[in-house]
Amino acid sequence: MNPRKVIVNDTTLRDGEQTAGVAFNAEEKLAIASALAAAGVPEMEIGIPMMGPEEREIIGAIAGLRLPARLMVWGRMCEADLEAAAGSGAHLVNLSIPVSDIQLLHKLGRDRDWAIAAVARIVERALDTGMDVCVGAEDASRADPDFLLRMAETAQRAGARRIRFADTLGLLDPISAYERIRRLAEAVDLEIEMHAHNDFGLATANTLVAIQAGASHVNTTVNGLGERAGNAALEETVMALHQLYQRPTGIDVSRFGAISELVAQASGRPVAPNKSIVGEAVFTHEAGIHVDGLLKNVLNYQGVNPKDLGREHRVVLGKHSGSHAVIQRYRELGIDLSEIAAAQLLKRIRFHANQTKRSPSTAELQSFYRETAMLERFPNLPG
Repeated sequence: MNPRKVIVNDTTLRDGEQTAGVAFNAEEKLAIASALAAAGVPEMEIGIPMMGPEEREIIGAIAGLRLPARLMVWGRMCEADLEAAAGSGAHLVNLSIPVSDIQLLHKLGRDRDWAIAAVARIVERALDTGMDVCVGAEDASRADPDFLLRMAETAQRAGARRIRFADTLGLLDPISAYERIRRLAEAVDLEIEMHAHNDFGLATANTLVAIQAGASHVNTTVNGLGERAGNAALEETVMALHQLYQRPTGIDVSRFGAISELVAQASGRPVAPNKSIVGEAVFTHEAGIHVDGLLKNVLNYQGVNPKDLGREHRVVLGKHSGSHAVIQRYRELGIDLSEIAAAQLLKRIRFHANQTKRSPSTAELQSFYRETAMLERFPNLPG
């Protein structure tokens, strides 16, 4: 991949908040925006002015922070939404319009010619507000490819800076995503922003191949929040760009843990323990062969360096542990075990894991050791 810097436009405060049941208050929105900016996220979509005075007040408050990030607001491709966005303090406005026939007809009762005319008219007016304009091509993945190009060319002639390719229903796979974005990138000189949904678990993958195909900007959300199955996750997208493709973003990944926790608390959506990059368990190891490999050389089983994220590998004991892990864990507790003692304790730990479905606590490990030591001294004790 070309080492050109990728611009992340995080939409946690707009599309992330559209997660069913999620509503950020003003304090939470300001805190999330500040945390994202402090981490070096260069752009963020912060709200929908047309929602009303309270939303516009919060958008204004975020703009008033003078964060080192470009701010975008979202609206429909119509005069009313543009008027609501004007004077918001945002640097960019995304004006969204369906580009698939099914949405044009069955959502708006309109046709392709109406959509082309609307883009030509509204984009020109939007430029008078002083904001840069992004044309949001809603449901682009179901649009006729030739019509999408016609729409993009119209947007470019009208003076738009960017076009957002929205895989609104998350229907693309990486191959089709690459082909769609490559064709768009070859046809116009606009910035191209990929907006991927995760209905088939492919949002991050589709986002990454969109960049390979020529997208200059990508939408993300913290923890992958968003409508239905969510959007491409900020933490997944950025870590993959940095480590798999050596593509810079300027974002400090060591802040992801704190940002993830902040958004999880504000959204009321806890992060799954096995959630990639930020999940509590993603650097936790139990299987004996993995732990033995890590103890010999951490690179044996390290795809992501936890130190980059301000974290450490953690070894827990359970059904799949081996003696080496038991010896290591007890050494951390200040107890040196013989191979025989480790084997005995491993049996006890496996029994515990089968019965409780969890790893033993430090107190339980110490108790197991005392029990084993007692049986060694008094082998005829009952039990």
